[in-house]
Amino acid sequence: MSTAGIHAGWDAAADGHGALTPPIHTASAYAQPSHAALKALFQRRADGFAYSRSGNPTTAVLEERITALEQGIGAIAVASGQAATTIALCALAAPGGHVVASSRLYGGTTEFLDDTLADFGVTCTVVDPWDLGAWEAAFTDSTRAAIVESIANPGAELVDLPALSAIAHERDVPVVVDSTLASPALYRPGEHGADVVVHSATKYLCGHGTTIAGLIVDTGRFDPRRCPDRWSRLTTPNRRFGVTFADDYARGGSGLLAYARAKYVTDFGTTLPASSAQQILVGIETLDLRMQRISEDAAALASRLHGRPGVAHVAHPTLPGRPDAHLAERDFPHGTSGVFSIELEGGEAAAAAFCDALRLWTIAVNIGDARSLVCHPATTTHSHLTDAQREACGVRPGTVRLSVGLEDREDLWADLEAGLAAARSGSEVTTAA
Repeated sequence: MSTAGIHAGWDAAADGHGALTPPIHTASAYAQPSHAALKALFQRRADGFAYSRSGNPTTAVLEERITALEQGIGAIAVASGQAATTIALCALAAPGGHVVASSRLYGGTTEFLDDTLADFGVTCTVVDPWDLGAWEAAFTDSTRAAIVESIANPGAELVDLPALSAIAHERDVPVVVDSTLASPALYRPGEHGADVVVHSATKYLCGHGTTIAGLIVDTGRFDPRRCPDRWSRLTTPNRRFGVTFADDYARGGSGLLAYARAKYVTDFGTTLPASSAQQILVGIETLDLRMQRISEDAAALASRLHGRPGVAHVAHPTLPGRPDAHLAERDFPHGTSGVFSIELEGGEAAAAAFCDALRLWTIAVNIGDARSLVCHPATTTHSHLTDAQREACGVRPGTVRLSVGLEDREDLWADLEAGLAAARSGSEVTTAA
């Protein structure tokens, strides 16, 4: 992990100037030696760069690096985590397919499934990922993808990915895993059955709150040639591009990613700027060190919060009573990341008082920053969901999401204690009124 995070995808000796870190290629287009060379690029008979909307040398290094970290066969870097999820699901399920989705997903993903993806004629069945019977019953003949989070946002629920994947694969349905909270430093979904992995690289891969980016990784498990009629867009000659994308698998590549890049990255214009790719590459160099420290501090703070006056519940996989505790021990030996939630007695009033009293924790909707962040999901990240949808993913009026950063643990705890005191006072005032 440490070695690949620093070296994968880049060879300083092969660079004309010996640059130790990948240069930022800001060109929008790339000169070709001949008409035939440019024609070959557009006909997909040669590898290279023609126009940066489809990729550039800096983003290519990032794609190779995340491929190595996830031990996949290829990757695409895009403009955001939301773009990564959108492109992955569109490439698999649009138009007119069906998706089985975990009820414990980030609010923006749930909104996308419920609204925008439906505009493409894609239907969705949402189920509790801990209910294997419900998960199995949700699949239909039209199902083209299943999606879960390796560590759910904001309640840090873990999934039994091997069990969920086995059910999906019996029906030849690929499994998409959003592994943003885990990152490859803590968990490689491909080792547990995932076919496609998506990341909001904005979070832990970047690590410093500077850059928006997303990544899609093909783990190599999905092969549309096993069900050619189901994946005819990949297994038959494409009218627009004049190629059969599934042929890439015979050459060790990913036909799914080739199709996604040619059609959706190009048409949606979800290009990742080279400067953003370079920022993510820098962040990845320290990923494993940061995730170890953050995971340890999050578990320690969650343990201290458990049972404190005014705290109705702490959602962290290491705490007593969690049905996924065995998964934390089995699948996450290096920790379960730095995001978890607490539920405060007193509802939104207590949550507001808690957040406003904090001085070290910053009120913001990002996660995975070097800074510790806090927000109230019911009025921010999950505010556009229905009450039932929020309840299904564990977001209630008193829920507060915490994202542990790299500050000193005792400083963070002192600030949390001040917040709890304010929450209790705010709750008492509201109750009295």
